[in-house]
Amino acid sequence: MIRKLIKQMLTAQILSALTVSLCLLIDSIMIGQFLGVDAIAAYGLANPLLLVIGAVGSMLSAGAQVCCSKSIGKGSQEETNKGFSSVTCIALVISGMFLLVFLLLREPLAALLGAGTDGPLKKSTADYIAGFSIGAPGSMGALILVPFLQMAGQSKLLIAAVATMTVADIALDLLNALVFHGGMFGMGLASSLSYYAALLVGGIYFFSKKCVFRFSLKDIGSEKIRELLADGVPTVFGMASTVVLTFVLNKILLQPSNGGSMAVAAYSVIMTIINSANCINTGIGGVSLTLSAVLYNEEDRTGLREMLHAMIRYSLILGAFMAVALQFAAPFCVRLFLPEAGSSQTMAILGTRLFALGILPCCLISMLKNICYGTGRVGRTELISVMEGAVLPSLAAWLLGLLFHTTGIWLCYLAGEILMLAGIWIYVCRKNHRKVPYANDLLMLPEGFGVPEEDLLEREIHTLQDVTTVSEEAGLFCTEHGSGSAVSNRIALCIEEMGINTVTYGFGKEHDRHLSVRVQHKGKRWTLRFRDDCREFNPVTYAANRPEGDGLGIKLVMAIADEVRYTYTMNLNNLTIFMNDKKQD
Repeated sequence: MIRKLIKQMLTAQILSALTVSLCLLIDSIMIGQFLGVDAIAAYGLANPLLLVIGAVGSMLSAGAQVCCSKSIGKGSQEETNKGFSSVTCIALVISGMFLLVFLLLREPLAALLGAGTDGPLKKSTADYIAGFSIGAPGSMGALILVPFLQMAGQSKLLIAAVATMTVADIALDLLNALVFHGGMFGMGLASSLSYYAALLVGGIYFFSKKCVFRFSLKDIGSEKIRELLADGVPTVFGMASTVVLTFVLNKILLQPSNGGSMAVAAYSVIMTIINSANCINTGIGGVSLTLSAVLYNEEDRTGLREMLHAMIRYSLILGAFMAVALQFAAPFCVRLFLPEAGSSQTMAILGTRLFALGILPCCLISMLKNICYGTGRVGRTELISVMEGAVLPSLAAWLLGLLFHTTGIWLCYLAGEILMLAGIWIYVCRKNHRKVPYANDLLMLPEGFGVPEEDLLEREIHTLQDVTTVSEEAGLFCTEHGSGSAVSNRIALCIEEMGINTVTYGFGKEHDRHLSVRVQHKGKRWTLRFRDDCREFNPVTYAANRPEGDGLGIKLVMAIADEVRYTYTMNLNNLTIFMNDKKQD
């Protein structure tokens, strides 16, 4: 079931990763086609500031993703709703502050970014900052919608929102360039309006009765906000590292020996192309983060292993595909931004090809980093983010730039990724006392995680006969662990009733449905988890609302359980039943 879920999530997550980079890509193409190389240079200088907005939006998005994935893993819909309400509120406040500050201080900020104290370059940079900052609430809101739509299983709506944003940005950029002649301000404003269009489309779900999240002012609390911010901090390290690297490389490239403004324009084009291509590793990272957080809080070691193996395979396949594709597509992509032959175009084509070589190791690092993130290894995640995103590539750019000038600077991305991957490999080998680590070692789980295999029973159910078999196995499993007949019979009965109900009414005539059953013994508490990919069905509310004499099997399960939790997320029904060991019979 995990493999099927990854396939469903990965496409939508990769496409949703374009919510920021796609608008930047389109803007860069339009600027290059209609406004020229100097405008491209202004766009490149404004990029670090735009990344700041993206960094905070990504921090809140990741914080919500981790926080709500943890509560989903624990089966607490109430805590999930608190996370949803709190992140919505804080995003509105912060994005409003960005809008006001960047709009009012656009000229000093342009000068600080290297556009000079006067002249057309400063004006173009300030104009673009002004236009783009108007869309801060829209871009931040679009980023925050992504994890919630993913967790709600609304992949099609997510894709529709991205498509709307793309079409709107292209149309508005063309109108600005050909009709209104709004220059760099108009280009930034076009992106802003397209973000609002995506927010409008994606936001429809949250006002529908089918929405699994509920917004309430009562659920907004300082404690939950602190948790969201703490969970999102590792993303800030990653985005801040990108901002620092962009600033450092711009400074290095501005040196006459490295090409000056021509090289900055080429770098702007390179990073726009690579950032769009990096939707692959961003998508891989997003799926790894969500699933690892849910599975970790369920203490599901088997699920984590299955996820790791699948994600390694997808990282290698997709990363290699994108790297090879860009070797051939680089000239065509660069000419979209820089149509006229010249130094900038030549440098950008070579740079795109060299940067593309780093995508495959970046996919692997993104997967491992986000698994650490989802499993609570925050310090390790932050360290990887800073080293991979800023320290290693900056050092590589400085050293290789001295040796090979601009060509050496273009190699900094690949060099940084390889060095980081080597560092992770050495750490895992030393930690596990092996020369070559096993794949499972890469999970880097803390000692004592989960329960021993002998205290865990996991089975897949496909037929009614499987229900009977698993029910009998579970009863015997409980007895062997010292539980009396009362607890053993209750757990076996729960599996029988819920299994028959799911296979009969959930599966129906469809043969591609799955039901997994997990029985776990820890301390004096039994945990019984059912997970299926059938249509949404909440047995808790069903049992409470059915008339007397109807739904007796489900009502019986609810009655004999000590505690029951239900969540519907990622198109999966998750029912967790807790039972305490009673006095032995």
